[in-house]
Amino acid sequence: MAEAGWGREAGPEGGAIPLYSVLYKEEGCERSGLASRSLQCTRGRGTKMLRRGGATPGSWGSFWAILALVGLAARAAQRAEVGGEAAGTAINHSQVLLQRLQELLRQGNASDVVLRVQAAGTDEVRVFHAHRLLLGLHSQRFRELLSNQSEVLLQEPGDCAAVFDKFIRYLYCGELVVLLAQAIPLHRLAAKYGVASLQRGVADYMRAHLAGGAGPAVGWYHYAVSTGDEALRQTCLQFLAWNLSAVAGSAEWGAVSPELLAQLLPRSDLVLQDELELFHALEAWLGRARPPPAVAERALRAIRYPMIPPAQLFQLQARSAALARHGPAVADLLLQAYQFHAASPLHYAKFFDVNSSAFLPRNYLAPAWGAPWVINNPARDDRSTSFQTQLGPSGHDAGRRVTWNVLFSPRWLPVSLRPVYADAPGTALPAARPEDGRPRLVVTPASSGGDAAGVSFQKTVLVGARLHGRLLVRHAYSFHQSSEEAGDFLAHADLQRRNSEYLVENALHLHLIVKPVYHTLIRTPK
Repeated sequence: MAEAGWGREAGPEGGAIPLYSVLYKEEGCERSGLASRSLQCTRGRGTKMLRRGGATPGSWGSFWAILALVGLAARAAQRAEVGGEAAGTAINHSQVLLQRLQELLRQGNASDVVLRVQAAGTDEVRVFHAHRLLLGLHSQRFRELLSNQSEVLLQEPGDCAAVFDKFIRYLYCGELVVLLAQAIPLHRLAAKYGVASLQRGVADYMRAHLAGGAGPAVGWYHYAVSTGDEALRQTCLQFLAWNLSAVAGSAEWGAVSPELLAQLLPRSDLVLQDELELFHALEAWLGRARPPPAVAERALRAIRYPMIPPAQLFQLQARSAALARHGPAVADLLLQAYQFHAASPLHYAKFFDVNSSAFLPRNYLAPAWGAPWVINNPARDDRSTSFQTQLGPSGHDAGRRVTWNVLFSPRWLPVSLRPVYADAPGTALPAARPEDGRPRLVVTPASSGGDAAGVSFQKTVLVGARLHGRLLVRHAYSFHQSSEEAGDFLAHADLQRRNSEYLVENALHLHLIVKPVYHTLIRTPK
């Protein structure tokens, strides 16, 4: 599978941020996503609601009066209907308005406040001539800062000071162009000054780019932990689990914290070549991080040694610097692994509990546990294939194989959507359209002869996405142990669309994995 390209490396790149009324940009290619606003001309009601009475120009009273007028205009626009003599006519000058706001910010015309932004630890100060009304429109923090003064000095970290011009631009124009490295400082500024829409938009951008494999998952995970963003933390954690081979081979691996490592190692959904790859990645991390002995020993005990063949275990004991330093802490686990490989699973299960995670394979990409399957033009017709896996990870089962048949159907129709005919003529339900169907994947054993007592099989299907010439895991679907298919497989995928996020050059890249799950035998009293 390594030759098939399921990635070993991942690196950040520039990207666009999809925000409310935001300019989208990818590698110099722009498309306008500006949310337009309409000025609705109506007769009669709504025009006499604003009185000039108690507010002076530039005061907060006039500020709220303007907001009230904007609200009335928005409600009037929502009620207006197209056509008819009584309906209003929409006049959309939003682009002109945005251009004038940009000029207002750039030239500082009629500015009534000055923001001096100093990068922490430096003498560098950036000056922004701004407008109290527009800053306060988005931020309660700015309203408080500028209530009694017209000039303020803002101390910001260096990365936040570097993007402060983009932050101010968003407050004026509601649009923002961002690179991956700017996501965290912009999110910090949005959180500090209470700009909730920008904060949500940057978080959505980070989650979307992680799903596509573009974001720096390790750095964003640590940032999510520090800010308490649980949704972003879970997204980062899932990406790292599904693409551990790619991350472990990149510069990001050295930035993994002991807390993040402790979150990853116990997971059974880690995607990597085999358990030996995980051991080598952990050993490299231990060599760079030099954690306390207790941390290193806990991490080494999270390795599933029964999943490593005996010949490779012998080499680890003889050559591994980590085992030479912390060998006594995992001696019992190594003995357990040798015992597991020496006996048949049935015999071993009579004396030891095999329900622990140590005996459950992760999502291994090695040929012994599955096979890649590339389906070109998947929307065209049904396809089928077959592959073999090892009966179990035990050395006793190393030569035993199970053959699996796989059927893929791009437009399978559930029974509820199929035509039904009654006895009376002309009473058939309308035929379902092809687009009413959904993709279906069925994995079945070719025969039951290879089954073993006390073993069931859990199937997992990985869906790949290409980034920098590598395939990264974008989606994973797991079957229930007693089921032959995943009920939600590609449930929301549009395989007819060539630029679908599920397709790579109009091909569906799958990797099929079958994991044997051992069960403790029920003992009966003699």
